[in-house]
Amino acid sequence: MVFNLFKKGSSSSKQADDKNKPSSRYFSLKVKEVVRETNDAVTVYFDPAGREINYKPGQFFTLIMNIDNQSIRRSYSLCTSPDTDEFPGVTVKRVEGGLVSNYINSEFRAGDEIELMEPMGVFTTDISHNQERNLVFFGGGSGITPLMALSKSILKLEPKTKITLLYANRDTDSIIFKSKLAELENTSDGKFKVFYVLETAPENWIGYRGRLTPGIIGDVLGKVSDQGEVTEYFMCGPEGMMMAISTAFRELGLPKEKLRKESFTAGTPEAKTIDAPVPSANTAAGAKEVKVIYDGEEYSFAVEEDKTILETALELDIDLPFSCQSGLCTACRGKCLSGKVRMDEMEGLSDSEIEEGYVLTCVGHPLTNDVIIEIG
Repeated sequence: MVFNLFKKGSSSSKQADDKNKPSSRYFSLKVKEVVRETNDAVTVYFDPAGREINYKPGQFFTLIMNIDNQSIRRSYSLCTSPDTDEFPGVTVKRVEGGLVSNYINSEFRAGDEIELMEPMGVFTTDISHNQERNLVFFGGGSGITPLMALSKSILKLEPKTKITLLYANRDTDSIIFKSKLAELENTSDGKFKVFYVLETAPENWIGYRGRLTPGIIGDVLGKVSDQGEVTEYFMCGPEGMMMAISTAFRELGLPKEKLRKESFTAGTPEAKTIDAPVPSANTAAGAKEVKVIYDGEEYSFAVEEDKTILETALELDIDLPFSCQSGLCTACRGKCLSGKVRMDEMEGLSDSEIEEGYVLTCVGHPLTNDVIIEIG
C-alpha cells in the first residue's frame, strides 16, 4: 500500500526539512535532584535553567529515554505545583519488571540531561480564589502524585475549599509523601484531612485496614458530611483500586458524573465508536483517508484497517505527540471534527470528553474517509 502524505502549504523538500526541525513541544532539562521518597520510589526534580515551564497541577511529563539502544517514552505525573514549587518534579515508583521505572530509580543522577515532552493532561481543575468547594481525592500508591500537586495549589489559592484524601497503600513503608501530607494537614487549618488504608498494618495502627471497600468509602464520606455536598471526586491509582471505587459509587448511589480519574495502567479493553457532529455514511472496508491538524500544520494520509492512526503517522515520520500507546495517558488526544473513529481502549477519556468527540490516536481506527482530527 502506498501512503499519501500531504502537508498543507509545503513542498516535498520543505517537508523533509521540517521533519528534522526540533518541535517546541520537546525540550531537554537537567536533573536538579533525585529524592528518595520510599524504598521503591523517587522524586526527580528538573532544573528549568531559565526556561519557562508552564504546567497545571495534575498534569504529567512524558520522559523520552534511550535504554538498551531503545527510544522509550513514559508518562509520569508531576508531584509539584506551579504555585508552590520552584522546580518541577515527577515521582516514579518501581514496577516489578518495569524497564523504565527501575532505570529511573537506579540510574538517574543530578546533572543528567533528559528529553521531555511539554506538560500535558486534563486531570486538573480550574482554581479560583473565590471558589468554595468540597473535594474528595482517592489515591493508591504512586497515584498520590497528581493529587499532591492539586492539593498544594488548591490549598494555597482557594482558602475556602476543603479537601478530603483517602489514600490506600500496601504498608506504612510504602506511603509516599507521608511527612509532606502530614505537614499539609497540620498547616491547613482543618481544610485538608487524610485517611489512610493499609493492606498490612501494624498492631498499633488506628487507620483503616485491608483493601479499599465501599464500606470504608462510605464511612469516610460520613465523617466529612458536615463539610457539605461533595463538589467533585478525583481518583488515581492501580486499576483494582479504581474499579473498587467505581463499584462503591454504584452501591452508595454517588454521582458518577462528578468522578474524575487518571490512569497509566491498562484496564479491560472496550472498543467504542466516536461520532463527529456530522459523520459520513461511508464505512466501506479498506484503508481510510485521515487528516490530522497539529501545531498549525495539516497532514493527510491513509490508514489501513489493522493500523491505528498514530501508528501510521509514525511510520510516515509524522511527529505526533504520544507516550503510552495504550489509550491511557491522553498525550495523543485530539478532537474528531468529522467522520467516525473506533477506539480499542476508552480508559483514558471521561464520558464528557467522549461526548464532545475526543479520540485517542494511539488506539483509534478511522471508519470513514472523512476523518479530521485536531490535536492541541
